[in-house]
Amino acid sequence: MANIQLTDKAVRHVKDYLARHEGGVGLRLGVKTTGCSGLAYTVDYADRIEASDEVIEQDGVKVLVNRKSLPFLEGTEVDFVRDGLNQRFDFRNPNVKETCGCGESFTV
Repeated sequence: MANIQLTDKAVRHVKDYLARHEGGVGLRLGVKTTGCSGLAYTVDYADRIEASDEVIEQDGVKVLVNRKSLPFLEGTEVDFVRDGLNQRFDFRNPNVKETCGCGESFTV
């Protein structure tokens, strides 16, 4: 099983979101090829579990990760951050070797 953790703030946020949106089953995390450094995180709420998903349960929240993304996310802690009117999921990934100048992509 993958070692991906949500902070307490992230767990609360996901639970609140799913309680307000009927049919949601969890938080989907992944990576895609893009940007100047090669990879970027993907975050979405999932309405169903796909056959290619690894399911990680934490404090009543399901985190769904496509198995192809697992090596890039192993050991990652995901936080939820509010900064004024902005809010986002923040990734603390020990696998990251470099990030691009804009902070949108990374290499492992």
